[in-house]
Amino acid sequence: MRLRVVAVGRDRSGLYAPAIEEYAKRLGRYARFELVEVPEARKHAGTAQAKEEEAVSLLAKLGPRERVVALDERGAEWTSVQLAERVRRWTEGGRDVALVIGGSDGLSRAVLERAEETLALSRMTLAHRLARLVLVEQLYRAMTILRGEPYHK
Repeated sequence: MRLRVVAVGRDRSGLYAPAIEEYAKRLGRYARFELVEVPEARKHAGTAQAKEEEAVSLLAKLGPRERVVALDERGAEWTSVQLAERVRRWTEGGRDVALVIGGSDGLSRAVLERAEETLALSRMTLAHRLARLVLVEQLYRAMTILRGEPYHK
């Protein structure tokens, strides 16, 4: 199984990228992990058209048999242990998994409809680049939980 985070935008601030890279490296010990970035629709930022443009890029990166999990504030909230159990089930299912994070305007209806599950990292609104860091850290934590390693306390 391949585990991917497919996300809109890049971290130009330099705040999150080093931590994301560290957790991505750690995740690589447990699974084939990949971070895929698609460009933000800056020309139409803040409009429905931006979400639609980003949706085209996101959907193009998803495989036809890939399990898609959309990150959305209206999704299910899982504990770290529940996420680990979900990851275990995904692994047993044998399909590749893509967790999709939208841009600052969120995900379009088309991406949400493509998703088999919807996950909320928090009921609070997170900057999409911060959400990426939280997600990658939680995926790493899930792997350590599944292996019974001491990272999760």
